[in-house]
Amino acid sequence: MFSPVSILVVTVLSGLMATAVLGSLLPAAIPGLGCWIAANTLAVVSLLLFATQGHVSPLVSIVGANELLAVSVMLVLEGCNRFLGRARRPLEAYAGAAVVLVSIVYWTFYEPDFDARVTVVSAFHAYLYASIAWAVLRGRPAGRPSYSYNFVSVAALLFSLGHAARGLVYGLGNPQQTDLLQVTPLNTAFMGIGILALPCMSTGIVMLAHDRLAQRLERLANVDDLTGVWARRAFLTKAQAVLDAAARNGMPVALAIIDIDRFKLINDSYGHAAGDSVLTHFAAFVQRQLRAGDVFGRLGGEEFGVLCPDTDAAQAAILLERLRAELASTPPPAQAGVAGRTADHTAGYTFSSGVDQLRNDEPLAALMARADAALYAAKAMGRDRVVVAA
Repeated sequence: MFSPVSILVVTVLSGLMATAVLGSLLPAAIPGLGCWIAANTLAVVSLLLFATQGHVSPLVSIVGANELLAVSVMLVLEGCNRFLGRARRPLEAYAGAAVVLVSIVYWTFYEPDFDARVTVVSAFHAYLYASIAWAVLRGRPAGRPSYSYNFVSVAALLFSLGHAARGLVYGLGNPQQTDLLQVTPLNTAFMGIGILALPCMSTGIVMLAHDRLAQRLERLANVDDLTGVWARRAFLTKAQAVLDAAARNGMPVALAIIDIDRFKLINDSYGHAAGDSVLTHFAAFVQRQLRAGDVFGRLGGEEFGVLCPDTDAAQAAILLERLRAELASTPPPAQAGVAGRTADHTAGYTFSSGVDQLRNDEPLAALMARADAALYAAKAMGRDRVVVAA
């Protein structure tokens, strides 16, 4: 049978390895990672202090060890909250830690009662793990794979139930145990369950961190860094999905290709910073005006695409014409001084657009080619206009 001491040693080693793995992720600046590293560090220290029971003062080996372990689980909870974008500290958990501290001191020095200590500590840990499970379960970002979030939630819930069972058993006074390291089947079983908590939670946390890194990489691949709209590849992928759905449902789909007029002149006259300002201003303007379900992306340079589901070419032309008219009355983006305007604005700008709608089971490339031809026709007609493909 494994002894409690050997279980503590294995848990300490797993905690050290988990801390090293989490430390390797520090350059990624993942929210909550600092809390998780501190939690692992405190958990390792607390387990080492538990192992000194009978050799050092109970103030260190019992009170200090229990409180550090409680704080370590609180830091896991706080790290999860930060990771999920919640700035609020779990103040109720800190209040609970203060109650646990007072209780441990009382039942260690004033009225020694091992069962009472284990009961109150187990109840508090059950609450903390349940809070972690709930926070991660309801905080999973939309559109992200659920596996790592479910892993952490299920593991935390199981540990919560384990601590609740331990608190109930010791609360009933059945074990007749007086020391944490006492070798009994029940104590070894509960500690054997406890050994899984640190490595399992650490593994889950590493999985969450890697999911966040994957999310960042996906964003770099799919989102245009300057404007924040879909990049060309992501736009084409989403557009193809919309076209496939439209073909199945027999619904119309319209595509508009938009080009900012005389963009090279803006760059040459006011500098590339002004050109970037125009691009970001235009992308934000269009995003505010589009409908839910419309797909908007940057195709390259000053060229953008708008795909409008359940919309025919005439309806899309009306939408684009409204955008064109509203842009003319919108203040230009702030930038370096320009003759004829205030010193902190670029010149106003316009756009031209070509529009067409999907025809019988044609590929996306054919639809884009016709919309692009309509765009060139708009340019040839003097710019600042919307043209529907013939």
